[in-house]
Amino acid sequence: MGMPTIFFYGPRLEKEKKKELIRAFTSAASAATGIREEAFVVYLMETAPEQVGVGGELLEEKLKES
Repeated sequence: MGMPTIFFYGPRLEKEKKKELIRAFTSAASAATGIREEAFVVYLMETAPEQVGVGGELLEEKLKES
């Protein structure tokens, strides 16, 4: 079996928040699958609002409307 991999695309986060998110994803995935935590690889991909579309519109524009 290969190493299970989790990808998260989202906003820029502070280092402590990244660590917290990686721990939470790893723990939840391990509990759900029964695979040991040490096997998981987590990638956090920073994505700017002008690179994301939601409902056919740029997220950047939707955020301005709110």
